[in-house]
Amino acid sequence: MGKLVVIEGLDGAGKRTLARALTDALGARGMTVATGAFPRYEQDVHAELVRDALHGRLGDLTDSVHGMAVLYALDRRGAADGIRADLEGHDVVLLDRYVASNAAYGAARLRQPADGGFTGWVRELEIGRFGLPIPDLQLLLRVPAGVAADRAARREAEEARDRDLYESDGGLQDRCAAVYDGLAAAGWLSPWEVLDGTADLRVDVIVDRWFTH
Repeated sequence: MGKLVVIEGLDGAGKRTLARALTDALGARGMTVATGAFPRYEQDVHAELVRDALHGRLGDLTDSVHGMAVLYALDRRGAADGIRADLEGHDVVLLDRYVASNAAYGAARLRQPADGGFTGWVRELEIGRFGLPIPDLQLLLRVPAGVAADRAARREAEEARDRDLYESDGGLQDRCAAVYDGLAAAGWLSPWEVLDGTADLRVDVIVDRWFTH
């Protein structure tokens, strides 16, 4: 059975870059890696609805924090069997965003802390009711919200796409960063390691610490 490892952080934190670096480093050590990212905009109807809502195409749906969270959760529920199959066939399954993203952004929208009612509700929905696999490790790529926003803006220009509702809300990003810190400090769901996303990350150190024993 492989390890389920999740990379979490703000939009623009550098999660995709870290995922690629970790995949290369693990492969160089002879480990097989399966990767994935949420939301699965091109693969799941619930993720498509999330995208439409975040770009203002589904009326007032985004006004419901819990309604949006259910869509995110249903996307992951649809991927659960595939994740379990990947865990059976690979040494590491590496995901860009997972359950903690739902908890962090929803709590931030409701202005709740990491130990508030919303994070518990998400845990019960996605882990308790939907039975999603629990991560073995969650990596929080921490960057200041301003840095993340600048990176996200550059990425949007390169990809010629518009910023969505969550990405354009600077106050939300600040609050979300605080919730992420609280989740990591509490070891929410599983162990966390906090990484400085503004530093030159030593991916080999991460691999040695978590994957070679």
